[in-house]
Amino acid sequence: MRDVLAFATADDVADAAAFLFVNLAAQGVRDRGAFYVALAGGTTPLSCYRLLSAPLISSRVDWEKTHVFFGDERCAPEGHPDRNDEAAAAALLRHVPIPARNVHRVPVAERDAAERYESDIRGAFSIFSPSSAKGIPRFDLVFLGMGPDGHTASLFPGHASLEEKQRLVLHIDDSPKPPPRRVTFTLPLLNAARHVALLVTGKDKAAALARVLVDDMALPAARVRPPAGTLTILADAAAVSDSRNPPAAGTSR
Repeated sequence: MRDVLAFATADDVADAAAFLFVNLAAQGVRDRGAFYVALAGGTTPLSCYRLLSAPLISSRVDWEKTHVFFGDERCAPEGHPDRNDEAAAAALLRHVPIPARNVHRVPVAERDAAERYESDIRGAFSIFSPSSAKGIPRFDLVFLGMGPDGHTASLFPGHASLEEKQRLVLHIDDSPKPPPRRVTFTLPLLNAARHVALLVTGKDKAAALARVLVDDMALPAARVRPPAGTLTILADAAAVSDSRNPPAAGTSR
């Protein structure tokens, strides 16, 4: 199922995303004993993370039972400001009582970072869902952003990573957007999620979002459609400004 929710401003998108996080966290803990979430990089989700760090909101989340992962990571030194985990820590994770063991950072310094991260994901899920050791783990919530080119996580248009069917996490050496070396969730893992929230703000994303909404599979973001879950697109007015007259699939403006 896909829901498209349009809001007046980027701040409204952040509010809605934070509300979704809190509700799904409560549901995950209630139904399965834990809440598994993958955070997105980029600037769009940061306002949501800052809202979640506010005491009145963060107090509604059972952080002891929350496990945080990252949908992709740049291969930069630990603590580098370009890293997604560092941005999330500055905006959210350092301000809430989440145990350090529950924050699963990508070991980008290791040559087998993708394999290690996939193993970490399976291990964390197996605590409450033993079947995840063999099947595909199902995140309760995956936050994603989208670039003006329609990329999401570190999955870029035309890249071979879009065709991966078996691996859950990939190491990429040739990202068209710097830095070239990254680690990313693959589509099989993203599409196994119970809920994916795609946060899209800004006029520069409007043309790509219009193409996503007509299922232009040339864009990675359009390929995120969890068959047994829900995709919610949260967009501001600027980002949906082209959606009434979207370009034909496979074309651009």
